Amino acid sequence: METTIKVENLSKSYGSFLAVSDLNISVERGEVFGLLGANGAGKSTSIECILGTKKADSGTVSILGMNPVTERKKLYEQVGVQFQESNYPDKITVSELCMETQSLYKTFTDYKELLKQFHLMEKEKSMVSELSGGQKQRLFIVLALIPNPEVVFLDELTTGLDVEARRVVWRSLDELKRKGLTIFLTSHYMDEVEVLCDRIGILRKGKMVFYGTVQEAIQSSNCTKLEDAYLYYTDQEGLNYESI
Repeated sequence: METTIKVENLSKSYGSFLAVSDLNISVERGEVFGLLGANGAGKSTSIECILGTKKADSGTVSILGMNPVTERKKLYEQVGVQFQESNYPDKITVSELCMETQSLYKTFTDYKELLKQFHLMEKEKSMVSELSGGQKQRLFIVLALIPNPEVVFLDELTTGLDVEARRVVWRSLDELKRKGLTIFLTSHYMDEVEVLCDRIGILRKGKMVFYGTVQEAIQSSNCTKLEDAYLYYTDQEGLNYESI
């Protein structure tokens, strides 16, 4: 299979603090890869270094065979990105924001079809400021998909969504995956990870402590559920039980 994202020996420090240590990831075309870890484990720094928005201290990254730092303009014609903390003007309508995003790319998907797919068509003429938190989150996913990317990065993609809305997103992403879209995501919802991810990586204090399939994570931790395996690998099971 074709390797779409290749990360080798990636490290990043802030002064004496080692945020990411010797990270290695390989994602194939049409695969969904989930990068997991507790807050502060190094997920955001890892993604920023992979995307080239933050400079790594060492290591190499290739996305679609391109260097995200030196070939940024060419690469970003084929990559979509949705960050959890996205900032867009409030005094602009949903359709205006979509059209503005469309104008940045040579090729793009009809945003109206995406709005329908993510159940936002009725909000087309609404101001972004009028959307609920969950609606904004779905809109940010739509914006990431407008350039018809080959790879999309989704950070906490269903935070703030209710159960029905989360399942709408899952079905839409599964459909896109079947069409060959490569998805790199982060999530704190283990049910979401089980539904969507072909493989996962679990970070603990900047180091990859597990890399493989969901089933392999469960089996190698001697647990019966992914949630318990995740707590095992992130060394949070004691904290979890103390809070019950």
